Amino acid sequence: MGRLTGGDPSLLRRINSAVVLHALRAATASGAAAGGGQDEAGGCAGSASLTDLTRVTGLSRPTVEGVIDGLADSGLVVEVPAEEGGVRRQGRPARRFRFRAEAGHLLGIEIGAHRVAALLSDLDGNALGSIVREVSEKASADERLERVRTAVADLLRRAGVARFSLRAVGVGSPGIVEADGTVHLCTALPGWTGLPLGDRLRRSFRCPVLVENDANTAAVAEHWKGAAAGSDDVVFVLAGLSPGAGSLIGGRLHRGFGGAAGEIGALHLLGREAAPEEVLSTTGEPLNPLDEAQVAHVFALAREGDARARAAVDRFVRRLVHDTAALVLAMDPEVVVVGGWAAGLDGVLGPLRDELSRYCLRPPQVALSLLGEAAVTTGALRLALDHVEQELFAVESTVTTRRASR
Repeated sequence: MGRLTGGDPSLLRRINSAVVLHALRAATASGAAAGGGQDEAGGCAGSASLTDLTRVTGLSRPTVEGVIDGLADSGLVVEVPAEEGGVRRQGRPARRFRFRAEAGHLLGIEIGAHRVAALLSDLDGNALGSIVREVSEKASADERLERVRTAVADLLRRAGVARFSLRAVGVGSPGIVEADGTVHLCTALPGWTGLPLGDRLRRSFRCPVLVENDANTAAVAEHWKGAAAGSDDVVFVLAGLSPGAGSLIGGRLHRGFGGAAGEIGALHLLGREAAPEEVLSTTGEPLNPLDEAQVAHVFALAREGDARARAAVDRFVRRLVHDTAALVLAMDPEVVVVGGWAAGLDGVLGPLRDELSRYCLRPPQVALSLLGEAAVTTGALRLALDHVEQELFAVESTVTTRRASR
């Protein structure tokens, strides 16, 4: 790419287009939030006139008209017909336009040990449908990816959305994920380590595919519309026998140099403590880390007063506190959000709050995930939305900006 200068006409056109489209999208969104109808000037709420756009953007009217014509040709903008029964004014009615959120679609996908899930939205991030399909924890990589493809095909068919209208796809997956979408290391899914996941999925979607660690996507989701909304320093703990974590620092997703930030499930190795599979065992035999029903059974026995189960749960809570405190002491987050299967089990948050207050210099707020099982797909959708917003609006780097491979 050549050096850009202030007089570069293509750059100026792109900036002007982004500014106008951003203003039009904001007007459309505010009108939708107000419930539609007419604005105070008698125009259609959720739309903007050329005069409105000229005032908001500071561009000349001829420039705005030229940009609008180009955006209309691309399908991102449409002229809104004058509403019948509206306020009658002398002279020709002002032309009004709106952003077409339906001009493209986005997907957020979760690929997990026991299920795959997908969430579909328009270009404003408004959900249009979702789907969940079970999958065996022993499924091969090919079988798991085929499950993803069939689930997405079903979702698109139900929603009446053509595959070619997808503008970006976000994916949340277990493991350490490199910038190009390759899974560097994953012990949870068979055949996942070394899998070029981004490349494999791009063959199906033929649009930008952004692959991220599942705990990272969940952290993004809770920051977007969950328990951490309004907080820019966040830790999300994906609780389990071998927990993972995602974090935002100053409002931006923190991945680390190679995508391995937040792998707190390996912290037990520092103290040579019991392996994660042994923490919740009541028999001396290791548990399967992916057997959520078996883990839930131990918590149920503990609630019933079983001494061995209560001791096992105490060990689990101590380990969770140990792992979480390491991140809290290093990062000083405002909020720690707990999600994953442990989020549905009673008795975890109280002890976690108490113990963090003992170990941490400034105890954070501790909250349960508000999104539950939808956290990973919601965060993956936000990845896709951020990518499209970068392309359309040329705004500053977003929460999840990363090198995207195509």
